[in-house]
Amino acid sequence: MKLCYCDETGTGEEPFAVLLGVVVDASRMHVTKHDWASFLAQLSEMVGQEFQELHTRNFYSGSGIWSRLSGQQRSDAIDFFIDWFAARKHHVVFSAIDKQRHKAMQDAGAIPEEIDTVWKAMGFHVALAMQKNFQGRGKKKGNTIFVFDEEVKEETRFQKLLLKPPVWSDSYYGKQKNQERLSQLVDAPYFADSHNVGLLQVADFLAYFVRRYIEISENAPPEKYKGEAEKVCAWFKKIKARTISYQSMYPKRQRCQTAELFWSLAPACIRNA
Repeated sequence: MKLCYCDETGTGEEPFAVLLGVVVDASRMHVTKHDWASFLAQLSEMVGQEFQELHTRNFYSGSGIWSRLSGQQRSDAIDFFIDWFAARKHHVVFSAIDKQRHKAMQDAGAIPEEIDTVWKAMGFHVALAMQKNFQGRGKKKGNTIFVFDEEVKEETRFQKLLLKPPVWSDSYYGKQKNQERLSQLVDAPYFADSHNVGLLQVADFLAYFVRRYIEISENAPPEKYKGEAEKVCAWFKKIKARTISYQSMYPKRQRCQTAELFWSLAPACIRNA
């Protein structure tokens, strides 16, 4: 059984939003949880202040308590953790949206009402991608439980969406006549406080660098310090190397209408990655 821990970034004033899920096997997740806690403990020792949740935006910018670490120290910590995650052989799945494009398509009546917000569009895309990727595997290996960071405004409607997916989503994963919709979903998605769930923090950590890669690639905004583009691109490549099949997220050929919708919403640098 798989657990997919999902968190989002960029749902404020930023031009791009990303929702990323960390996909772990239930039998191996305890090691990852332990190692993340150890990583936070090491950072706490470095800054001389204990904390339980890492807000990646503040860490990367060196604001607040993170001003006590040099840029190089923070960069080294990012290198260390992304390399460690890759070595654990967990997977990631993500959806990225150009928010201005989502609004334009919504105004034009091209966005189904079920995904009328950026968050729901990303969340549903991730669920569809997971279904497409794992439906051909055995039940014990493919079935997935989703855990999302708390999103009070979206929770009830999103749970209903995953439990009763619309007919228009069937084509994304080639639903068969006798197949249940989103058959890989074990139960209604769960929502939790990331303060208490380390793997949601891991998802936030990785999602931030996917979004920053998009921003730099789309020059919105460009790199903030010399060499940032090179570093962020290298981090993104390591994260991308651990995605589920990219064809399950952004198929480059033979896209159905539903896949075309999510393709159209994504920044070009993600579609063509």
